[in-house]
Parts: sequence; C-alpha cells; structure tokens
Amino acid sequence: MPDVKALEGRLRDHMVAAGMKNTRQRQVIFETFLGVTTHVSLDELLGLVQKTMPGVGYATVYRTMKLFSDAGVALERNFGDGQTRYEAAGLGADHHDHLICRLCGHIFEFEDAEIERRQAAVAKEHGLRIVSHRLDIWGECLEPSACEWRKAEKSGGAQ
Repeated sequence: MPDVKALEGRLRDHMVAAGMKNTRQRQVIFETFLGVTTHVSLDELLGLVQKTMPGVGYATVYRTMKLFSDAGVALERNFGDGQTRYEAAGLGADHHDHLICRLCGHIFEFEDAEIERRQAAVAKEHGLRIVSHRLDIWGECLEPSACEWRKAEKSGGAQ
C-alpha cells in the first residue's frame, strides 16, 4: 500500500518546481489512481475517473499520468500487450516482481527473498551492485478453462 501523504508531497513538490497548480481534475485522478489495486491502463483509469467526474477526457488522464510519472508518483509498466499500465510508486522497500499470464493477461505481484538474494549474488559475481531491477516472468494458466481471471474478463468484471 503506497504512502499517500508521501506521494502527495512528492507530487506537490514537483508541481511547485514546475510552476503548476493542483487542479480538481488532477486531484480526482490522483485519488482514483491510488484507489486502484491493479496495474491500470489509461482506458481503465479514465472509466473510473469518469464515475466521479464525467467531463474528464482521455487527453487529461494521459497528461496527468505523464505528470505523475515525471513526479515519481506513478510507475509506467509495459507487459507486452500494447498498453502502458501504471502502478503507484513505492517509497522504499516495497519492491515486487511480476508473473504475467499470456493467456488471460492477469498480472500477479510477488515478492521472494530467495530470488532477491540470488540476484544480488549474481550481480556481485560480476562486480556489480544492483541499484534497480525489474523481473517479469511470463507463463500460461495451467488450466485455462478453470481460470478465474479469464472468466472474470469474459463476464466484464475485473479482478
């Protein structure tokens, strides 16, 4: 769970430095974005924002997410499906990796201390210290016909 106050402060500082003001639209997009628990696309975020503020358009959400990325509030993720997705930026040790199903498209977040230890050991063997990394593992549902994520997608619900 992101530290909302810290992210608000980070965004405010960035906007002040850039001579920008916090508008009501930006605030609604910020609150909606931080309320999402998945890796959200612009289209998905737009639909959620429009529930609160129907007049907000795609271009506004796009520019605002660019602002959030530049400010270090949002992280852009590309999982090979042609859409940029966003997740809230962490402020410390909330690193996680991703498992992505090529069949249903669901993205699972996970943490594994052993994988982290092995990565550090491999880097050290090569004379490096890891300063940042990203691990995405692609797989396929073992039983596609029983996949709860695929069923939710077909029924129009998001998990």
